[in-house]
Amino acid sequence: MIDAAQRISGPANRVRRWALRLSGLEGWRRYGLAFLLGALAAAALPPMDATPVLVISFTGLVWLGDGVRPRKAAFALGWSFGFGFFLAGLYWIGVALFVDIGQFWWFLPFVAVGFPAALALFPALSELAFFEASRRFHLSGYARILMLAACWTLSEWVRGHVFTGFPWNLVGYAWSGDFPGALAVLQVTSLIGIYGLSLFTVIAASLPARLGDIGVRPMRPMLALVLLVGIPGLWGAARLQGDEGAVVPGVKLRLVQPSIPQTLINDRASQRQNFDRLIALSRSAGWESITDIIWPEGASPPFLDRLSLHPESSTAALLASVTPKDGLLLLGSVRTDPLPASPEHFWNSLVALDEHGRIRGTYDKSHLVPFGEYVPGRGILPMHKVTAGTIDFSAGPGPRTLVLPGIPPVGPLICYEALFPEEVVNHASRPDWLLNLTNDAWYGVTSGPYQHLAVARVRAVEQGLPLIRSGNNGISAIIDAYGRVQARLPLNAVGALDGPLPQPLPPTVYFLYGIGIFPLIMLVILAVITIFSIYEE
Repeated sequence: MIDAAQRISGPANRVRRWALRLSGLEGWRRYGLAFLLGALAAAALPPMDATPVLVISFTGLVWLGDGVRPRKAAFALGWSFGFGFFLAGLYWIGVALFVDIGQFWWFLPFVAVGFPAALALFPALSELAFFEASRRFHLSGYARILMLAACWTLSEWVRGHVFTGFPWNLVGYAWSGDFPGALAVLQVTSLIGIYGLSLFTVIAASLPARLGDIGVRPMRPMLALVLLVGIPGLWGAARLQGDEGAVVPGVKLRLVQPSIPQTLINDRASQRQNFDRLIALSRSAGWESITDIIWPEGASPPFLDRLSLHPESSTAALLASVTPKDGLLLLGSVRTDPLPASPEHFWNSLVALDEHGRIRGTYDKSHLVPFGEYVPGRGILPMHKVTAGTIDFSAGPGPRTLVLPGIPPVGPLICYEALFPEEVVNHASRPDWLLNLTNDAWYGVTSGPYQHLAVARVRAVEQGLPLIRSGNNGISAIIDAYGRVQARLPLNAVGALDGPLPQPLPPTVYFLYGIGIFPLIMLVILAVITIFSIYEE
């Protein structure tokens, strides 16, 4: 750790005075500023896309950490920063409860405040680990910057895996939005994945903290920052010069976005009107040139597996009528036990129907949302899941590649599943494209749907696969294998988005070695820390 006296003894410049002032803060001033810096860091994520603010946030965190001494102070510093980050970045989750606030009002404080407070334990532990490592091994200079980044990223990885995982708002997603040049930097995830990008992002954002150290030439840390961002950016820019616009011949998709309000999706009086909107949008101008139609999660009638056994029904006939000749209608629907069994299990599923109303394939969501689709510890917690119905959804077997007639093999992802980079594809049978069906109507006009789109975009780059995203209220999009958004429908727009299916790329390094890349990167960083600690000592 850097002692305040070391800064006093050097030339008095403005940056060093700020570093000294922050490291000398104590009590509520220290933790209040950490909270504000964490909240500011959330502005780097979509839809604000203010990526450079990470430099202010993490540089400030380093300087605040330089002044802590007891372990509990380090823990409190990390928790305060994390609480600000998650409170500002995940406020939109509580909006979902307002769909039925009369039933779930009591749960709102736990979701809006308690959940960010619990997630803040991960940055708290990372800051504690950083404090202990810096103290025990006398880390200073660049070594302490690298150790902070390693501890932060390790905490992100743990957060993405424990208790079913919640890898939302990873720092690396600061490159998934529309900040100039961000897409070029994002290409590095095809090599090292999102956790690797988080690591290098925290390193880059923390490097200016070296300007507050004694005897540091200002050009060195700033040059290191430029190189750390610039080299991946230049490589990514060259990669983006690939096959611009290469598409699968003979496939033209239509993504239907009905923007049905969440309060009306399960409203019996509105179900026919909702269905008629889907049918009308599916048959709108240009239908004759479409080969396959995609409906989002949550908008279509439930139990289509049973309905298809009765093609004489009006619903089945209408579904068949909008399905293109020799094509498919791919949609999200609730599925239950096949007849003649009674419905005891329910799955959130993708169903593929042909022009005759026959089911040609299904996929059951495997990574379910706690409290949204099932209640953890049911029997202990006195509540129902937030989605309709009192019975929990059942989980499917995991990533699958569906081989369907007329289209390339597809890897389905339903809503939340796009969040988990290691659970996106079946590695034994790589698909040619990814299909993400979702319903973000729960979250209204908040940052949630924009963040969800950005997450899906990163999966496309990591895997080198185009990703088609169909959302009930958006943001529906056609994304190529480089993460370029070829077309999109805005949030809450009502319409149909037509476009070709982009071609996949050859398997990426991340697809081939994804599970082993992160620990390898961490080992390299620890080796570099060792070298720096010896050199700087």
